[in-house]
Amino acid sequence: MLIAGFPAGAWGTNCYLVAPAAGEECVIIDPGHQAAQGVEDALKKHRLKPVAVLLTHGHIDHVASVVPVCGAHDVPAWIHPDDRYMMSDPERALGRSIGMPLMGELTVGEPDDVRTLTDGTRLELAGLELSVAHAPGHTKGSVTFRMPEARDGSDIPPVFFSGDLLFAGSIGRTDLPGGDMDEMLGSLARVCLPLDDSTVVLSGHGPQTTIGQERATNPYLRQVAADRQARGAEPAPRRGM
Repeated sequence: MLIAGFPAGAWGTNCYLVAPAAGEECVIIDPGHQAAQGVEDALKKHRLKPVAVLLTHGHIDHVASVVPVCGAHDVPAWIHPDDRYMMSDPERALGRSIGMPLMGELTVGEPDDVRTLTDGTRLELAGLELSVAHAPGHTKGSVTFRMPEARDGSDIPPVFFSGDLLFAGSIGRTDLPGGDMDEMLGSLARVCLPLDDSTVVLSGHGPQTTIGQERATNPYLRQVAADRQARGAEPAPRRGM
């Protein structure tokens, strides 16, 4: 497994290139503001061939480089339909008036090939298997991607690309258009709590963490776990640590 990640642009958004190994096909997750050159550098360094761009949600800091990256490699972009409008209308997504400056160097719009992500979909791309979970709260169309643990006997834990749902020690903001704290807490409970403690969390911003670490220390995940327990629900899995 090869995962090459780097923070890009003014918002420090994490962009990830994921492949079975160097020299193979890959997917690109969240090529945001000023990410295009970093993508090209990583492709060259690891001798990778992209087959798709996957988007955790539609905010400009996660999609600003979608058009140049998809165009340069003739690959599709995958996004949840509730967030698709944001690629062409980022001001609306941020609650800004049309015509207000938004970092004027940005060229917004859709790539030629846009495909739909839905809850429960299993994507098989570049020799990888990724499970899609719809996780509204930060935006209406936020999704996460999960890769299962290795099946070849190697000690590679499952990997969870959380977008702006879950960060190390925190969660994504809910005060922008489409954000909703109740939906956020519901997504944390439904999408994150069932994951194994050993699951590596690669988020949209900040350092990597694990579900076990966040279950123990993240105040929001602790809150939804406590609420779940108070309702008499079965405890979430804690295997792997």
